[in-house]
Amino acid sequence: MIRVSLTMAVAAMLLCAPAFGQEEWTTSKWGPDDELGSANLITPESVLAASKLVKTGKTYPLGIVVDNSTPAFAPRSLSVTILQPNQIATSGLGPTNTTYNDDIFMGWLGIGSQIDGLGHIGVDHIYYNGFKDSEFAKADGLTKLGLEKVPPIVARGVLLDMTAHYGEEILKEGTAYTREDIIAVAEKQGVELREGDVVLFHSGWLNLLDGESPDPDRYVSVEPGLGKTGAEYLAEIGVLAVGADTWGLEAVPFEEGVGVFEVHQILLPKNGIYILENMDTRALAADEGWEFMFTLGFGRLKGAVQQIINPIAIR
Repeated sequence: MIRVSLTMAVAAMLLCAPAFGQEEWTTSKWGPDDELGSANLITPESVLAASKLVKTGKTYPLGIVVDNSTPAFAPRSLSVTILQPNQIATSGLGPTNTTYNDDIFMGWLGIGSQIDGLGHIGVDHIYYNGFKDSEFAKADGLTKLGLEKVPPIVARGVLLDMTAHYGEEILKEGTAYTREDIIAVAEKQGVELREGDVVLFHSGWLNLLDGESPDPDRYVSVEPGLGKTGAEYLAEIGVLAVGADTWGLEAVPFEEGVGVFEVHQILLPKNGIYILENMDTRALAADEGWEFMFTLGFGRLKGAVQQIINPIAIR
């Protein structure tokens, strides 16, 4: 597992991040007990509408293959061990000699293609809907905001091809998608961003993992991504989730005057919008699949903050 710490630019931001104002964001519009945030937007009607986007039946896996060499935000790592329990020096179980393999997973759930739940990021120990981490973040799992509570996500998906917008196959690190950028790309592609959408950004960044000139250290230390005004714009629309083909969604180094992972703060605790990272958008972008049915179900591990996922786009 490649472990890469924050770059010097990011580390510097940790020391001089601007203080947050006292915005009134700690009360959810879905009520004081709500733990789902934007997942409340998933209804039978919205799912049915998303299903009508399927025209060809072609499917696109958005998850990347993960192993112990996958770059991850430090100190995250993983390993898989294959065992054949109680089968050493035997011919197997019973008269039919049944043999089997089992696997042990040891690692962090925030590796590779992942979903960030609402319990992942806070503002000075305050999380979505005003929940304090001292009250719900227990060593053996979250007692509030756990991902097991999130329903299956089926929604309208929209892909925004930022490589076409900037005219680059792989965008430069630190490139921040502004409100104006997002509006321009959506208009060029002829798609409208709507409440309840899952919005994905394509930057070509995954080619640094398995392209012609892989550079995993660069991949996981910096990135292009969503900027502050872009995040605020998507929050105004009321999208369900925002994802990208990068490890941390937002632009790193951070924009001048923008705090450390402030885009995460805008989306998760302040607006209850889920984050999807390391989404493989390449095949979808190649087919100009700007609008599609997005589907995601994941393991219901009680109290989990993040989960390794493989969403499917269907056109």
